Amino acid sequence: MLRLARSCSHHSTASRPATSITTTGKRSVSSHQQHHKSLLPFCQKNNNKIQRHLLQKRNYIIGSCYHGASNIITQQNYQNLKSWQQCARYFSSTQLTPADDDEEEEFTSPPPAFSKILIANRGEIALRIIRTAHSLSIPTVAIHSTIDSNSLHVQHATESVCIGPAPSIDSYLNIDAVCEAIQMTGADAVHPGYGFLSENAEFANRIQNMNVAFIGPNSDAIIAMGDKIQSKKIAREAGVNVIPGYDGVLSSPEEAVKVAQEVGYPIMMKAAGGGGGKGMRICYTDQEVYDTYSLCKAEAINFFNDERIFIERFIENPHHIEIQLLSGRKKGDAGEDEFDILCFPERECSIQRRNQKILEESPSVLLTPSTRSEMIKQVKQLVRKVNYTSAGTVEFLVDDSGKDFYFLEMNTRLQVEHPVTEMITGVDLVRGMIDVAAGRGIPQDY
Repeated sequence: MLRLARSCSHHSTASRPATSITTTGKRSVSSHQQHHKSLLPFCQKNNNKIQRHLLQKRNYIIGSCYHGASNIITQQNYQNLKSWQQCARYFSSTQLTPADDDEEEEFTSPPPAFSKILIANRGEIALRIIRTAHSLSIPTVAIHSTIDSNSLHVQHATESVCIGPAPSIDSYLNIDAVCEAIQMTGADAVHPGYGFLSENAEFANRIQNMNVAFIGPNSDAIIAMGDKIQSKKIAREAGVNVIPGYDGVLSSPEEAVKVAQEVGYPIMMKAAGGGGGKGMRICYTDQEVYDTYSLCKAEAINFFNDERIFIERFIENPHHIEIQLLSGRKKGDAGEDEFDILCFPERECSIQRRNQKILEESPSVLLTPSTRSEMIKQVKQLVRKVNYTSAGTVEFLVDDSGKDFYFLEMNTRLQVEHPVTEMITGVDLVRGMIDVAAGRGIPQDY
């Protein structure tokens, strides 16, 4: 049996250096200032507790001033910090006389969603999850390979476990080692981040069978959307626009040529288990299809261990639009269990190199209000169809008119580009994922 090395950090959340942060702070309207007199009795009764609350808020805001890998101080968080400093100076210099007729009122907050979260990842996404977990007073466990023992995510976590040697297949992709780390540390929830095991249905199922919460969608949803051929069939059944093409699996270059002729050139040959721009080839002629078949199939095996490939119409000069969503469950008016789905402003990622995104912007200047509304409607139909809960992203290709759009794929995880949505909305998607996984649904302030 693999022996895992474990270490603990004794640093408090307040003493940790700042990690990459996205603010969830909200602006206050000027009319709120008019009611300051009504707060005076409360402040008089709770001076000491307010000071403690401000101290906790200070620790969070100071950490929140730093956003991204470059540690840029955002303007909103700078204002938050200034506001805290003003409040702190007031309460530290002013002696308020407590009211005699009432006792101090208690500050109440819900208990943490989990007692400990293990992050099955490394690098900046692990830091991102750690930041939110600590802001919610949830201890964290970092897993790492031998070569990553001094990495930032290890330093910032509450405790850490070495799960294997440097090669990812022996550490971060080693399901048995990760599960052993979960048992060793007593974590009751796992966040997979993105990459590695984040879209591995076997891993999600193993976690759930351990009675540990998987902070992501259920394994059935991962399977349904992880297969490019199956996901197109499901999307079509859900009433979602799909790219014209052949949903079957190609068995020979001759069959590929025949299908391409039926679909109409140009076509895109794709790996069924593909992603990240791998296993994709554009073909304009029969000869290109014949020559590309073997190459595309070899890439499919090499990158995804899945030789299946299929063909769909190639949309020339498309715009690439993705809808960030957060889905949970809530009680309806009649007490029945129903979906609660939030769709955030779309992100456009049309500027790409080798089918990999370089630049994202939000919202897109291309979409008309009617197209955006229809796209969101179809996203919600797909979410309900696959019983999806957690954060996810549905991607579409949109033609130059901005009116016709087609389903491309669904990412069943927290996407790399999620900070773009967080920056323009102030929503903490990681916090939303944690609450949904804990059965609390989407936070009420979202």
